[in-house]
Amino acid sequence: MKRQARITRQTRETQIDLTLNLDGTGKASIQTPIAFLNHMFELFAKHGRFDLKIRAKGDTQIDDHHLVEDLGLVLGEAIAKALGNKKGICRYGNYLLPMDETLSYVALDLSNRPFFVWKVKWGQSQIGRFNGLLLEHFFESVAASARMNLHMALKYGKHAHHIGESLFKGFARALAQAVSIDPRVKGIPSTKGKL
Repeated sequence: MKRQARITRQTRETQIDLTLNLDGTGKASIQTPIAFLNHMFELFAKHGRFDLKIRAKGDTQIDDHHLVEDLGLVLGEAIAKALGNKKGICRYGNYLLPMDETLSYVALDLSNRPFFVWKVKWGQSQIGRFNGLLLEHFFESVAASARMNLHMALKYGKHAHHIGESLFKGFARALAQAVSIDPRVKGIPSTKGKL
């Protein structure tokens, strides 16, 4: 069974076409008007070994908020759709990721019970022209639409680019663990028999 999804979202603020293959090789083709996010999505694909294609436009002449939020919603929806009934998945994933002076921790549960915890304090959040504070809303949107329990924490770090990169790589690695198939798991990975 192919675990992939294509999601399109058209609003008056954004236009997004996203394709995700959970069982890919890390290929990425990303086109958004936000250069920093393009880089982060490429890292996400590479470190999760997901194939990811994104074509997106938005009202970034106002600010990046609408496009960042909608990209999070669409990515989360694609994760949920590609997972299907979740039979045989490991379900949980976590990763402690160093990036030079930065160390972050990401833990998640593909539980169908969305919850988001963000323990990231920025010294200086500007990353080139991108406001790193928008990453909280991005990951909150992913968690909500993927229906995952997602915890993200910055243990320490001061360089804003490294903090963003550490969080995206950690998220990719944790998600790759959680979506991986364990041949010992029969059915849904829950004692309830349903997620």
